[in-house]
Amino acid sequence: MNTLQGKVALVTGAASGIGRASALLFAAEGASVVALDIAAEVEATAAVIRSAGGRATAMRGDSSSEDIVAAAMARAVTDFGGLDVCYANAGISGGMLPFFEETAERWQQVLKINLIGTFLAAKYAALIMVKQRRGSIICTASVAGLRSGAGGMPYSASKAGVISLVQTAANQLTGTGVRINAICPGLIETGMTRPIFEQARARGSERKIGQLNPMQRAGAPEEIARMALYLASDASSYVNGQAIAVDGGLSSSHPIVIRRD
Repeated sequence: MNTLQGKVALVTGAASGIGRASALLFAAEGASVVALDIAAEVEATAAVIRSAGGRATAMRGDSSSEDIVAAAMARAVTDFGGLDVCYANAGISGGMLPFFEETAERWQQVLKINLIGTFLAAKYAALIMVKQRRGSIICTASVAGLRSGAGGMPYSASKAGVISLVQTAANQLTGTGVRINAICPGLIETGMTRPIFEQARARGSERKIGQLNPMQRAGAPEEIARMALYLASDASSYVNGQAIAVDGGLSSSHPIVIRRD
């Protein structure tokens, strides 16, 4: 407990899934939280934190809008006195259309939210953190950004972009005391992936979900949140510029068929 005592954290995509789980965990560990999401449910995230005795501000807005992102970062400073942690988590899946059915418009939408929105969060968080000479920026990438087979084309490309953003930004921030890292989740049950789980349950094949990873199960948002907490905390003080897979071991191997006698 109290891993983030006295710190201020901003979480995008905080209305549900990984973002909500992370905002709640950060607050439980002592952080004051600014929760940003375009969905109205972000108010509920902040309300849960406050009802538990924590400090939280909810802000509704598009995390790919530069004005909204800049205003959210400023809100952290005005409401809580600074910014120590920024978790750029907001994203969309973009669906799973075949190659020749993809359009430039769909690519632009996915890249705007998943990659440009992440860049904006990192940029405006760093502007505050560099002045403080400290801070941790965390970005949600994906195992889909590591190799093919875990997402649609625009989604996978956007998450590969997030990984590159983290690597290049870490070097751009050399000597500032600001760290930036990415988390690459595997299959996690969130609002974005819920159709996959619902379809499997409808078919009676729920037990097969996650069967390709050595843990042979899907993950929970709270399991990603715990990695985010580590990267947000001083325990990860020498971790920088990394893309860390939290995927049950999926990315450790090429897909294989497990033989059972």
